[in-house]
Amino acid sequence: MDVATIVGILSSIGLLVISINMGVGIRAFVDLPSFMIVVGGTACATLINYPLRDCLNTVAILKNVFVTRAVTMNDIITGFITFSAKARKEGLLSLENDIADVGDEFLRKGLQLTVDGLEPQAIVDILETEIAFQETRHRLGADIFQAMGAFAPAFGMLGTLIGLISMLQQMDDPSAIGPAMSVALVTTFYGALLANVVFVPISGKLRARSAAETLVKELIVQGILALCRGDNPRIIEQKLHAFIPPAARVSAFR
Repeated sequence: MDVATIVGILSSIGLLVISINMGVGIRAFVDLPSFMIVVGGTACATLINYPLRDCLNTVAILKNVFVTRAVTMNDIITGFITFSAKARKEGLLSLENDIADVGDEFLRKGLQLTVDGLEPQAIVDILETEIAFQETRHRLGADIFQAMGAFAPAFGMLGTLIGLISMLQQMDDPSAIGPAMSVALVTTFYGALLANVVFVPISGKLRARSAAETLVKELIVQGILALCRGDNPRIIEQKLHAFIPPAARVSAFR
């Protein structure tokens, strides 16, 4: 569970609610027609902009914002050191029995290709292709939420214009101008709130998740190449440590 995401969303909403209650009260910001214009309009615009299948997949993508699989690069590097020592002693085929115990699917695939005896360049091509298509899938999910972050304020403004037009129709009744103007501005508030608290931050989190996952996979590719070349375990550790900040590096040879 990603605590930062949950704390960020709850804190931002909590601060807004507290600020509103210190003023006119939350009731003044509750308006169903305004909510329908912003949420319904954003959803419809997203359906127009993207295929239905991609829009439905956002539900599955959304879980990646709140749930993350902890991957420690140092653990992966330690695993490669173990694989390297065994392969240098008993040969690459000796790793066959270890593949089933590997939890990471991408690493398991790379090890299997290595044990199968493919040329290093062929292995790299296969793994890099998988990384490229993963980035494309992840980018699509982030782009959808980014687009929703652009649509929501636009529909908020559209709702405000609708409210202003309705207000102008009641200019003969001065007492109705204030409430009508308030409702018109609430729509803009909803659009800005959804865009800046929900959609745009979710898009940013998905991009950050994708970048972190890609970095781990690139580390695995380099580790697989080192195994194919029969590099010394110490050399493998030094090569793979380049993917980790110096302060976070843990050596297996100390």
